[in-house]
Amino acid sequence: MALCGLIVLSPVMVIVWILGYKETGAPVFVQERVGRLQRPFNLYKFRTMHPSTASVATHMVDANAVTPLGQFLRKTKIDELPQLVNVLKGEMSLVGPRPCLFNQQELIDEREQRGVNQVLPGITGLAQINGVDMSQPRQLAELDKEMITTFNLKAYFGYILQTAIGRGAGDRIKHHNNK
Repeated sequence: MALCGLIVLSPVMVIVWILGYKETGAPVFVQERVGRLQRPFNLYKFRTMHPSTASVATHMVDANAVTPLGQFLRKTKIDELPQLVNVLKGEMSLVGPRPCLFNQQELIDEREQRGVNQVLPGITGLAQINGVDMSQPRQLAELDKEMITTFNLKAYFGYILQTAIGRGAGDRIKHHNNK
């Protein structure tokens, strides 16, 4: 499925790469993330923030860091398409817990307590379609565990479909009131 997705979506990805290159000079973002059994891997995404943005969890980043193209990519979830390469490499699954950063120790611990780190991380899952992000580590880990324990083929394709039609809000970004 990941290979088919890459082939079918390659025209979109080429356009996004060109637009991203014009906007930031670096259209693809690579970041080390926590994989299965807490092994590190490099996650690929289309860049949605300025290259100088700190490498922290998205909910800790100011909204001003998001580029104009990035706003569109995040809203449509097109920024996630390069992760199909991670799926092909066997580092991720289409469906699974979203991979976090190694500096998100509270989330790593919550997931470890529930056995969530035993499975491949995914591009989407139960928490994502319900709008729960990494700013809520306990609730996220609980939904990840629920997804794993109730996992079946119908749910797998259901999570993918719900993500494709726009359910879920993605990771929150800090918004400051300008006075």
